[in-house]
Amino acid sequence: MSKNKETLEALSQEYKDTIPADLRTIRTFDWYLDQLYEDPRIARNAHQRVADMFDYYGTEYDEDAGVVEYEIASEDPITDGENTFYGREVHEAIHEFVNKVKSGARGLGPEKRIKLLLGPVGSGKSDFDRQVRRYYEDYTRGDGGRMYTFRWTNLCDVIHDQDPGDDVVRSPMNQDPLVLLPQDQRDRVIEDINEELDAPYTIRNEQDLDPASEFYMDRLLAYYDDNLQEVLEKHVEIIRFVADENQRQGIETFEPKDKKNQDETELTGDVNYSKIAIYGESDPRAFDYSGAFCNANRGIFSGEELLKLQREFLYDFLHASQEQTIKPKNNPRIDIDQVIVGRTNMPEYRDKKGDEKMEAFNDRTKRIDFPYVLQYEEEARIYRKMLRNADLPDIQVEPHTLEMAGLFGVLTRIEEPDTASVELVQKAKAYNGEIDEADDIDVKKLREEAEHAADIREGMEGVSPRFIGDEIAEAIMDSMHRSRDFLSPLTTFNHLEGNLENHGSIDAESFDEYYRFLELVREEYKERAIEDVRHALAYDMDEIQRQGEKYMDHVMAYIDDDTVEDELTGREQEPDEQFLRSVEEKLNLPEDRKDDFRQEVSNWVSRRAREGDTFNPQDNDRLRRALERKLWEDKKHNINFSALVSSGEMDDDERNQWIDALIEQGYSEEGAREVLEFAGAEVAKSEMEE
Repeated sequence: MSKNKETLEALSQEYKDTIPADLRTIRTFDWYLDQLYEDPRIARNAHQRVADMFDYYGTEYDEDAGVVEYEIASEDPITDGENTFYGREVHEAIHEFVNKVKSGARGLGPEKRIKLLLGPVGSGKSDFDRQVRRYYEDYTRGDGGRMYTFRWTNLCDVIHDQDPGDDVVRSPMNQDPLVLLPQDQRDRVIEDINEELDAPYTIRNEQDLDPASEFYMDRLLAYYDDNLQEVLEKHVEIIRFVADENQRQGIETFEPKDKKNQDETELTGDVNYSKIAIYGESDPRAFDYSGAFCNANRGIFSGEELLKLQREFLYDFLHASQEQTIKPKNNPRIDIDQVIVGRTNMPEYRDKKGDEKMEAFNDRTKRIDFPYVLQYEEEARIYRKMLRNADLPDIQVEPHTLEMAGLFGVLTRIEEPDTASVELVQKAKAYNGEIDEADDIDVKKLREEAEHAADIREGMEGVSPRFIGDEIAEAIMDSMHRSRDFLSPLTTFNHLEGNLENHGSIDAESFDEYYRFLELVREEYKERAIEDVRHALAYDMDEIQRQGEKYMDHVMAYIDDDTVEDELTGREQEPDEQFLRSVEEKLNLPEDRKDDFRQEVSNWVSRRAREGDTFNPQDNDRLRRALERKLWEDKKHNINFSALVSSGEMDDDERNQWIDALIEQGYSEEGAREVLEFAGAEVAKSEMEE
């Protein structure tokens, strides 16, 4: 057997394994009833099935945020994390969306509302909507999400004017086979299966047959003297129904067209002109169930840029949401069952919200805010995902590059703090989980203040990840053209600054403010670059260990109101307050907070001792940073920072030693040289100023 044939066979088998085993199996109505009693969930409505889908793929509760993270978004198990979502704000939005779907599953009201995802451009609402549709397809392929519909067969045997091409007709709305039972008999079955149902909701189905199916049922019952069993046995086949967006079954996406070409038949269906000559214009068999609401039945209707539709066109959504019916032109009403999701940006929302004539539509809408990410490290993960999913050139992204780009994005989105004691960058760090050691920053209060200050809510305005991602891509290509095999924050800053005014979604009034934000980010990066170089130039593990032990000896003596042995003379002495403060001041700890910090590290050491762990300052982040900074302060006066900028003024071995230390921190060799020169120049400048 040739290799090509083996490959084809393997691919064919792999494809076959993705198809439900019973996809093409024909069943009877009796079989379906038996299945209902064994697993009542196969008769769920759309909201119930979508709600279960989110739980099916896994959940994790974030106790701090009070939010359920759904692995559909946080892990993306189907594609191994290719389409994950990041940021507290995004997962809060997803949590709110699922809560509304789950409320709808219980019949609490949201099932009769449009779930409107509202957010700025590039906030991820379209990606999330697409993710939901993709997982719904996958879910309905498996046993956990299986559903069935029916088709009419042997119609020409009974209905003499039936077109031979229509001898077998699938349920035009892909309805659940339960609708074949009259309501009284159906209610008895539903009552029985609800007793077997293990779910937080009950099965309900009060839908009428679609007009074409009702026509067939009436004709067949008349022929068989109202013997329903005979009709179901001779003319009904049960088939598996799988949602498929490409085939427009169970999932439908709808996009606004030119206002002059909008036609409600795109939503509700239209006359099938090829059948009019056969059946006549008023015959329900001559209707074409190709409208978006028809195709989405039993699944998800997704309306892109929904509020860009004309007001008159949106009226069809009133009955579709509240009454869960559609009314095509010159045709009877049709029952529908679907989760209606809409997406819109801020300008359209503001326009429609202020329109009094849209009151009925707005009342049938459940708004779900989908803001930008406000944690810069989570924002950096978005860019990292972008690079991971691309054919990235052989280039190294240097430390802090994506984080600083993310910080710039976040600064454009958060509200300026009300209090003068908290600066904008401090607020961004607090949102990122970095509570400032010198100031008592109340993150909850900052969020509450921002909600009052923002037009709709914080994070609904600013620079999009799409813009920053594009500039990162440009910076990568620019680095490649210049034969630089690394991407640094400095290059990225230059591209962000150079293209701010070329981006169509950034208004001119924001330019000056955004340039200021870039300067704040540059300043933050300068501090981080100096910190990295400091770590490389002055890092001495043995010295840090020794200084850490000395610090703890003096802290314990201070807390116990005791003395400590002098290292040189061996005499007992009072704790060295000057030494203690020289360490603590490196964390910007004020005098009135020193006792809290000392007690904190004392408790940490005692806890480790009880657990049998030896003292190691490397294991306490705040203490380690304080000791490193003190060591840097002690040594920096012996370092010629001007020499860092000019390789001719420094011994190659010494420079290479520092470069190697930076490489250990994640830098490339060339990137290490750049940050060494940059930080050296900045420190030399500050030394001269001092």
